[in-house]
Amino acid sequence: MKKIYIILLAGLAFALAGCAGSGSGETHAIISTDLGDIEIVLFNETPKHRDNFVKLAKENFYDGTLFHRVIPGFMVQGGDPDSKTAAPGQRLGMGGPGYTTEAEIGLPHFRGAVAAARNNNPEKRSSGSQFYIVTGKTVSDGELDRNEQNKGFTYSLDQRALYKAEGGTPMLDGEYTVFGQVVSGMDVVDKIVNAQRDKSDRPTADISMKVSLK
Repeated sequence: MKKIYIILLAGLAFALAGCAGSGSGETHAIISTDLGDIEIVLFNETPKHRDNFVKLAKENFYDGTLFHRVIPGFMVQGGDPDSKTAAPGQRLGMGGPGYTTEAEIGLPHFRGAVAAARNNNPEKRSSGSQFYIVTGKTVSDGELDRNEQNKGFTYSLDQRALYKAEGGTPMLDGEYTVFGQVVSGMDVVDKIVNAQRDKSDRPTADISMKVSLK
C-alpha cells in the first residue's frame, strides 16, 4: 500500500525509483521527536529543496528546533532556528538560515506531504529551513473543480482519487513547494497536530525534533 501511495504522489519517474526501494536513488530522512519518529522521502523532482534539506540535516541545523505551529485539519510546521531558545509563549516563524530557496512548485499537497514554508514574495521562494507536514482533510470533487478553475491546472484521476480518499490541502497547490512525503509515522504527525496549543497555534508543551538521514 505504501508503494502505491508513493506512486500516486509523483508520477512515473518517481514510481520507478520507488518500486526498487530506498537504494535506487531516493533520499530518506528521520524526524525524531518525543512522540515518535517520522520517516520522509525527499523527492528527486525538487533537487534544490532535497539538497538543501540534506545539507541542513548533515549540519544538525534542525536538532533542537520545535514544531512551533500546529493547526488540526491543516498542518504542522517547524524548522525555525529561533525556536531552539524560545521562551514559553514566544511567537515564532520568522527565523531561517539567512537565505531562501528557489521555488520548485508543481507537486500536490496530499496528506503527509512535506513542503517548504515561505513569506509573501512574488517569486514564491521558500524559507531556507522552515517546512510543514500536511495533515489536511478529505476533499470533494467540487472542491477540486473549483481549484482547477481558480488556478488553471488539471488534476489527474489518480490525484483526485488520492485527495478524496486520503485528504490534503489542495488550496496550497501551485503556491508552495512540496519536496517530500511521509512514508511512515503519520500517527506521530497526528499526535503533534492535536497537541494543546496557544492562541498563536504554538504547542503549549514544546515538541522538539532531531533530523537524521537514513
